[in-house]
Amino acid sequence: MINIIVLFILFLSREANGQTNNEVLKMDLLKTEIIKMDSLLFDVAFNQCDASQFKRIIADDVEFYDDRFGLNVSKENEIKSLNQKCIRPEKLTRKLNSCTIDKLGDFGAVQVGEHTFYVDGKPEGTGKFIHIWERKDKDWKLKRIVSYEHRPIKK
Repeated sequence: MINIIVLFILFLSREANGQTNNEVLKMDLLKTEIIKMDSLLFDVAFNQCDASQFKRIIADDVEFYDDRFGLNVSKENEIKSLNQKCIRPEKLTRKLNSCTIDKLGDFGAVQVGEHTFYVDGKPEGTGKFIHIWERKDKDWKLKRIVSYEHRPIKK
């Protein structure tokens, strides 16, 4: 009887390890996907002024909360803002400093991070952000944005 109990316990512990490894793999995949989306959003759309990429990533019902400008709920205004940034004589770019990514059930993911903004290659300021990403079939859409704690770089 004791042998059966020991075998049962070993079986259960092995099964738990399998589930844990599977969850770790799923989280690794999620993090890779969101980092890729962050790169498309900023390295391509924002930094290279690719409005078509920006349009594909931003949800139609986007909500953008910003500590400097308040609330924007218009995808068209976000695209217009990108286009206005891109016609300025100085080049504004963004670099991701750090972020954490967590699953939001079957809905999508939350990304919390910090980034630095550069003007003509020189660091000008930092900011923190929260992005709520929604998975729509196999695509990711940026649904909610909170941009806060913008600070100039001390020179």
